[in-house]
Amino acid sequence: MKIGIGLPNLVRDVRPEVLPEWARRAEAAGFSSLGAGSRIAFPGVMDTVTLAAAAGATSTIGLVSNVLVTPVWPPVLLAKEIAGIQGVSGGRLTLGLGVGGRPEDFVVEGAGPRGLGKRMDHALEVFRDFWAGTPVPGSESAGVPGGRVEIPMLFGGTAPAALNRMAKWGKGYIAGTVPPPLAASWFDGARQAWKDAGREGDPYLVGTAYFALGDFEKGRGNVYDYYSSLGPEVAGLTSGAVAGDTSAVRDVVKQYEDLGIDELFFNAATDDPDEVERLAEAVR
Repeated sequence: MKIGIGLPNLVRDVRPEVLPEWARRAEAAGFSSLGAGSRIAFPGVMDTVTLAAAAGATSTIGLVSNVLVTPVWPPVLLAKEIAGIQGVSGGRLTLGLGVGGRPEDFVVEGAGPRGLGKRMDHALEVFRDFWAGTPVPGSESAGVPGGRVEIPMLFGGTAPAALNRMAKWGKGYIAGTVPPPLAASWFDGARQAWKDAGREGDPYLVGTAYFALGDFEKGRGNVYDYYSSLGPEVAGLTSGAVAGDTSAVRDVVKQYEDLGIDELFFNAATDDPDEVERLAEAVR
């Protein structure tokens, strides 16, 4: 099982200037991938900006949106944005997608928090055509340098429609940040949807967890804060699962290994760049 690390772009009032340094240090420490989460109505840094900055600061480490809330974007603009990140990274981006769950993030006029499934399905068709070099609507020009770009996709979510999209469009499934026993049934659902769709092999399965190895109480408080808009039960469950020492980190790794997944992301609960080396030491 590979170990990736999440960039702290969604820590409240993150210092944006630490993100490139974080990316460089994660690559040097040997992590498989860098992840970036998605939220608009929050004092963080946009995931597309974060991933572009990470692409410019590194040369080999994978990049994953974990996960990008798709229906908040006009789909052609998002297709262009993602194609650009894939280009400047040299093909290192894997696009993790979800429909989102916070109404306050839907700030574009005419694209509110309704009809999300239909809009997601439409966006996927737009992505396919745009990345294949089809002319941008209303023009005779393709929007992709070279006429074509390949971008593998992962899908988050637990609804049957989300799993069916994963099986139709994606290379695998990415679970939300919950304790491993809760994620187990989601991975089983992804495997079954993959099989039901007649796909060969198995889906690429990705888990996520939080860690805070420096200032644990601050990290746990940051996680609670991030999820507080979803209610105290969700915020308490998620913040209560933050790994705060080497033993806890290794226990999370073991639990996810037992679930048979392919990659585990440890998402940062603070923006302290020294957390990169702390985590690297813990997972050795």
